[in-house]
Amino acid sequence: MLILAAIAAVLANVINNLPAVLVLLPLTVAAGPGAVLAVLIGVNIGPNLTYTGSLATMLWRRIIHQHNHSAGLAEFTLLGVLTAPAALIVAVVALWASLHALGG
Repeated sequence: MLILAAIAAVLANVINNLPAVLVLLPLTVAAGPGAVLAVLIGVNIGPNLTYTGSLATMLWRRIIHQHNHSAGLAEFTLLGVLTAPAALIVAVVALWASLHALGG
């Protein structure tokens, strides 16, 4: 599941999170709900690595600039690199634990 989430996170940063979902979900449905949920975690946490990872991040950047604040690319990327992988791992481990606890 961690590999699926990581692939989804990388793909979300390359082509944006919505197209990544559209590409990956048909490929993972046969593997079961755990795989689908791992992909959804990846495409939701992964885009925090880059400005272009999700539409929400691009809109956030636009709004913050309209209010005369700066959030430079280097600062955003550094924070993303420090937090997104850790959050992705914690979320997938929590998913794995909940699936095992619930028998899924």
